[in-house]
Amino acid sequence: MIAEKIYHKVKSVEEAIAMAIEHTDDFRYLAGGTDVIVNQFQGNDEKNCLIDITGIEELKQVKSDGNFIRIGSLVKLDELKNHKIISENFPALLEAAHSVATPMLRKTATIGGNILCENRCIFYNQSKWWREAVGYCLKCDGAICIATGGKKNCFSKFVSDTAPVLISYDAQIEVADKNGIQQIKLEDIYTGDGLQPRNLSDSAIIISIILPFDKRYKCVFKKLRPRESADFTSLTTAVSVDENGRVKIAVGGIDPKPIVTEGKSVSEKDELIKYIFKKSRVVDNDYYSRPYRREMITVYLNRSFEELSQL
Repeated sequence: MIAEKIYHKVKSVEEAIAMAIEHTDDFRYLAGGTDVIVNQFQGNDEKNCLIDITGIEELKQVKSDGNFIRIGSLVKLDELKNHKIISENFPALLEAAHSVATPMLRKTATIGGNILCENRCIFYNQSKWWREAVGYCLKCDGAICIATGGKKNCFSKFVSDTAPVLISYDAQIEVADKNGIQQIKLEDIYTGDGLQPRNLSDSAIIISIILPFDKRYKCVFKKLRPRESADFTSLTTAVSVDENGRVKIAVGGIDPKPIVTEGKSVSEKDELIKYIFKKSRVVDNDYYSRPYRREMITVYLNRSFEELSQL
């Protein structure tokens, strides 16, 4: 018997969480839908209940709050450029947002959805009939990771483009769930487990992304992919330096989670790059080869430091 498909449109965070609790283990929050609907169409996600949160107005605001800016999780990627405070203080975020997908999708995709984008690999991000022919992987109820042949770990890659930049800007997120509201560092929500890539509770909703705009960051963003539109990242790097000289690096596309490190000054550049290179668990699950992607980590980070010195 085919389970009934359920659609709810809610108008408050509280209503959304209550609905999520009612449909525990069988729902998805729906915002832009550019990730959730595609996964459902491909058969990678078979949840029967969609909870539409696009009617929650408080999640669509961009506000100044003392020395911080709060970007609502439902702010669309294409709308970020309309906010002067973002363009003046966090230009690399606009660059990262502009690199996501296509112009049409950016008019629908939200910043909250992008930082929660499901992990991908070339063996998972396919249609259901393709996966039936090749064989199911760990991430879709199979017995092995097709990329590595292993039976325990999924290495589907972290593909958000905005998250590395936000992390390099010291972003925190405000999260609501059935236990209340908390504020946590963005990088802390990622687990490194391709099967369960985030450690947020099932009912959690990101209310806003919080950025400090009193530290005068300089940041360089880079992205490797076969085409400048449509393709998920094969490597995303973000390197920032604040007004005190502190360096922070966040790298995506090469591991099930963003690889993050920081140092007191750019004089530690070589050690920081070595750390990122060593921690990255690159496997052959991408259009580009593993050796090439590993090589480009060092290339992109060195280029980023060179560009930072010129800003």
